[in-house]
Amino acid sequence: MLRLPAFQLLRPTTVAEATRMLAELGPQAAPLAGGTDLLPKMKRRQLQPRFLVSLRGLRELRGWSGSPEQGLVLRAGCTLAEVAAQPAVRSTYRALAEAVAVCSNPILHRMGTLGGNLCLDTRCTYYDQTEHWREALGWCMKAPGPRSPEEVPCRVAPGGSRCWAVSAGDGAPALIALGAKVRLVGERGERVLPLEDLYRDDGIRYLDKSPDELVVEVLLPPADGLRSTYRKVRRRGSLDFAALGVAAALRQDPDGTVTSCRLVLGGVASRPLVLEEAASLLVGQRLEQDVLERVSEAVHRAVHPMDNTDFTVLYRKRTAPVHVRRALEALAC
Repeated sequence: MLRLPAFQLLRPTTVAEATRMLAELGPQAAPLAGGTDLLPKMKRRQLQPRFLVSLRGLRELRGWSGSPEQGLVLRAGCTLAEVAAQPAVRSTYRALAEAVAVCSNPILHRMGTLGGNLCLDTRCTYYDQTEHWREALGWCMKAPGPRSPEEVPCRVAPGGSRCWAVSAGDGAPALIALGAKVRLVGERGERVLPLEDLYRDDGIRYLDKSPDELVVEVLLPPADGLRSTYRKVRRRGSLDFAALGVAAALRQDPDGTVTSCRLVLGGVASRPLVLEEAASLLVGQRLEQDVLERVSEAVHRAVHPMDNTDFTVLYRKRTAPVHVRRALEALAC
């Protein structure tokens, strides 16, 4: 049995108090929301904070407001189950409802939060193992044990100088496709940025935020005729992270001509992969077979998975255009 290391639990009552604690304690502290990703990593000694700053009691992080006509605000402390059950999300922002519904399993849906899902740690076959397993291998760049990251190669690309752990969350691709923004609050104030700008193409430093900043709200724009869907490839029908996630969102004229489109993949890079070329091929076109074929070819060119998650690299590269096409065909119905 893997046991948690010793830690001190802090219980702030406001977001301001929580960010102050995180700023004062620095790298010794980590925010704790649902804990569905953080606590297992602590058991495996991938992360070993001495202080956990609990966000569970912060009323500022609960609930939602707005409407599909005006734009929806989802607060980061909402559980995945609450988001999936929200009527406006289910009816209008369908990609998000479908994405959070297939996160992990029903038990963790009731613990994991929207904000935590967006800040999910990157994953890798060589990183997500027990401490003894990683020590026997000689550690890895993302979790170098007693050594410094510069002394340990990336086990996926030993000749490189960066970590290639992948972003495998389900919520981020769906929300990026929907055009969502996030509001961050930290010791130095608050800022709002497009969700895609929160992520870096780096397996270790994968979030573009300071340690004391918290994601407090997700801001969805007015739906304005947007239709969307999300597809997930995983070995089992529950629990597994995405070996591939596909989010598609588009608007169409009454005659079926696409006026705007966003395609985003998860599970293939260190950040959600926005397929700009493939999406641009759809604008001004109807979802006809020759158009979908050109889009599939563009997706195949853009996807370059590494050998660090479930399934083979070749399978993941070949299946990406297939599932993008199926997602678009579902929206054409």
